[in-house]
Amino acid sequence: MTLRSASFTIILFSSALFISCGDSDRKEQAQQQQRGGGGQRPPVRAEAITVSTSTLLDNIEIPGSIVANETTEIHPEVSGLITNIYFKEGSYVSKGAVLFKLNDADLQAQLRKLQVQQRIAQSNENRSSELLKIGGISRQDYDAAQLQTSNTSADIAIIRTQIAKTVIRAPFSGKIGFRLVSVGAYVSPATVMTTLSQTNNLKLDFTVPEKYIQQIKPGQFVNFTVEGTDKKFTGRIVASESNITANTRTLQVRAAVQGDAGGLTPGGFAKVTLNFEPDPNAIVIPTQAIIPQARGKKVYVYQGGVAKFIDVETGIRDSSTVQITKGLKVGDTVLLTGLLSLRPEGKVVLSKLNNKPVAPQNRPGTDSTKTAANK
Repeated sequence: MTLRSASFTIILFSSALFISCGDSDRKEQAQQQQRGGGGQRPPVRAEAITVSTSTLLDNIEIPGSIVANETTEIHPEVSGLITNIYFKEGSYVSKGAVLFKLNDADLQAQLRKLQVQQRIAQSNENRSSELLKIGGISRQDYDAAQLQTSNTSADIAIIRTQIAKTVIRAPFSGKIGFRLVSVGAYVSPATVMTTLSQTNNLKLDFTVPEKYIQQIKPGQFVNFTVEGTDKKFTGRIVASESNITANTRTLQVRAAVQGDAGGLTPGGFAKVTLNFEPDPNAIVIPTQAIIPQARGKKVYVYQGGVAKFIDVETGIRDSSTVQITKGLKVGDTVLLTGLLSLRPEGKVVLSKLNNKPVAPQNRPGTDSTKTAANK
């Protein structure tokens, strides 16, 4: 091959390569233009709702405990040997009913001795009084005889008090528990002999999350249920603790059970429902619009054809809706679909816009505590 023919071949190959590259670049540019042009992301098609207000029924469900109106352990005031037991386990006893009797033989003997001494002292006082009238003794001698009588009477009162303490009585009317001692057992003030509970007037204890304590008022009614029965019970709030429990951020509340308390047992578990004033101007959106973040929650709002990434704070939540307490206003357009494809300030085309208010599903007695208390 001559030098001229070789040069011609090289020039021809270079021209073909240049033309091929140019065609490839033009094809790629054409494909980009078909996808949206200029290398930009195409608009995301998404459904949205217009924010409006709804009536939100605010209620929470929390655990509680049934508590006896009065309950106590029965202890003896003095040590002694049990001689009698007068009650049947699990029965109802009236206030003042005798439950136990301790041996008081030694105290009775001391009482009889003191009674004899009292009679002698009284006789001496009477004689001294007559002698004082005729000047047979001094006033000092008479005062000594009178003091002896008074001292003996005081000793008798002490013994009688000790004898009374050997009789253990019910401090109030209620249901007696199991007897924990037997006849012949020696007991002391540290011994638990039985328990007594007043079950005709029951109380309900429960704790309320800190965010709700301003809505708890004396006289407010609560509803509750217990295991083993479909019956619904009512309680009336009578008191609350003076301070919040620091480690749980809850307030201890007590209610008096109203009406028939049949089927309730002290110590039993209760599911308490608190119904608060409904909020007629609540902003509620579907839960699918919420995008959890490391620090809080966000939603996409449609503004002027682009998506705005907005911080929000949530309140009460149910299975399909959530209350927005901060971040949205009436008239905002919240995006519901295509959230994974959306980017802040990215272009959006609305495929469907729902202008109907979102209706929350929660009703009195439903559980909104977990989400309401943990925003």
